[in-house]
Amino acid sequence: MSMPTWPNLVTMFFEQAERHGAQPFLWQKRDGAYKSWIWDKVEAQVTSLAKGLLGLGLNNGDRVILVGENRPEWMIADLAIMAAGGITTPAYTTNTADDHRHILQDSGAKGAIVSTARLAERVIKAAKGLDGFEFVIVMDDASTLKASSLKIISLKQAMADGKSRDDDIKARAADLNRSDTACIIYTSGTGGTPKGVMLHHGAILHNCEGALDALAELGIGREVFLSFLPLSHAYEHTAGQFFPIAIGAEVYYAEGVETLSANMLEAHPTIMTAVPRLYEVLHQRINAGVTKAGGLKQKMFLRTMELGRKRYEHGKLGLFESLQDFVLDKLVRDKVRARFGGALKALVSGGAPLNPEIGMFFTSLGLRILQGYGQTESAPLISVNRPSWPRLHTVGPPVINTAVKFAEDGEILVQGELVMQGYWNNDEATRDTIKDGWLHTGDIGKLDENGHLVITDRKKDIIVNSGGDNVAPQRVEGVIIAEPELSQAMVYGDKRPHLVAVVVPDDGWFTEWKRAHGKKGTLVDLATDKDLHTALAPALGRINKKLNNIEKVRRFVVADEAFTIENEQMTPTMKVRRHMVRAIYGERLEALYK
Repeated sequence: MSMPTWPNLVTMFFEQAERHGAQPFLWQKRDGAYKSWIWDKVEAQVTSLAKGLLGLGLNNGDRVILVGENRPEWMIADLAIMAAGGITTPAYTTNTADDHRHILQDSGAKGAIVSTARLAERVIKAAKGLDGFEFVIVMDDASTLKASSLKIISLKQAMADGKSRDDDIKARAADLNRSDTACIIYTSGTGGTPKGVMLHHGAILHNCEGALDALAELGIGREVFLSFLPLSHAYEHTAGQFFPIAIGAEVYYAEGVETLSANMLEAHPTIMTAVPRLYEVLHQRINAGVTKAGGLKQKMFLRTMELGRKRYEHGKLGLFESLQDFVLDKLVRDKVRARFGGALKALVSGGAPLNPEIGMFFTSLGLRILQGYGQTESAPLISVNRPSWPRLHTVGPPVINTAVKFAEDGEILVQGELVMQGYWNNDEATRDTIKDGWLHTGDIGKLDENGHLVITDRKKDIIVNSGGDNVAPQRVEGVIIAEPELSQAMVYGDKRPHLVAVVVPDDGWFTEWKRAHGKKGTLVDLATDKDLHTALAPALGRINKKLNNIEKVRRFVVADEAFTIENEQMTPTMKVRRHMVRAIYGERLEALYK
């Protein structure tokens, strides 16, 4: 299966809209039920908004900030900005006014399209006093907003204004080239101030072509995606928006992470993209439910897991085990698959390393999970496991038309159309990252004997202990959070004799522990409660049995609260902001060495 060679993302959309016409395309929850938007309707709104943007004075190359929850209007706005010749600059709904100001100031944006008045207020506050910022378009009601120096209108009004213009939007779109900048995506900043990654149309189209080639053996037909990761992140922007357009799929927009389980049952997705944190949470919930059920159900579940692992590791089962496995597939795996909507062809994991044990958990339960690898600077897909031969400890072979090699220190270098154009307004950082056409990923890895890419760790995150040994923190953290008592962790130990860690207890385990120790309803001081630390000690013992000597975690502190997006200890794509956690717990971690 191959993909047409489209000149740009907007023309790809227009051609797909013409092909699919009155078929359902985007699904949004309204009045308690999902309602569909057909391709023709979306096309009409993209065209009208693009004309409206031209009416507001948008010129070729102008940047427009896009802030909103995942919803049909997000895609419409993104396509309309590009169709009018602008450059989309997505921003997270969780951004503070200071975060927005950095992006507005750095990008020199001319305007913004924002979902709600509440979010628009934050953008307007951030834009105060900035030259060149002229308009804000609000998807919902904008009547309560006021700003003397800005033009503020509703999305509906912008589209209505556009309908009165006679611009030929499809002709304008046809003039866009694969080498033209499509978007500037600011990295989520796990280590500091975000940089604006310039991605051209060709980089994202290269990703779509690579994804189709990798998944073709699944039998790509009328696919259904459930979009819930932020569209402002490169992963969802490509995998959850442009790839579905490229293959003519339907997209359901989840109401939120908290309603994801219910939305899966309503949407019946065939392909889902998610980050490891989601799989970790689902793993904990399923295990907790099985433990609570106990008895025969628990025994059947554990036997299902055992047989699933054996089949993965050895390729086949004996006759008696095959019969057992067949029965358990109906009694156990079918129920698990039903919880995911019952139609899944594949779960795709990206954005951060997936613990192989978490991958094995879902694989054993009959859910195909494919780990991929990439970064914003590569639009983002570099490699992904193939359905016929997934290797859970790897991120699969590189996608088509992508060259990979390794520097002397093991850093992964990538070349191809997927590579970004550079960092906006930051030539020095661009020169440090792209050398002789090769993207220096900052990740350490190797190819195994089968051509699968194995990631060791991020170069800049590697801990070098006082003995000169290199330790990959993400591997150690993956082992820690696989234990039922713990849900999050960050290890520490650069230039120190051994590792220590900040850990977050699992909510379910913690609630049960408080009940068992007569502390239910009382306030537990997580940092100092000796009973809690004693209860977590056995988990540390089990963890260290799975680690080599230099990886062992000798002591730990319990976090005051979970790492979350709201407290800025996680990025919007649920990766730990190491610099933030170190700033909060650094003194306590250092005290563990005294």
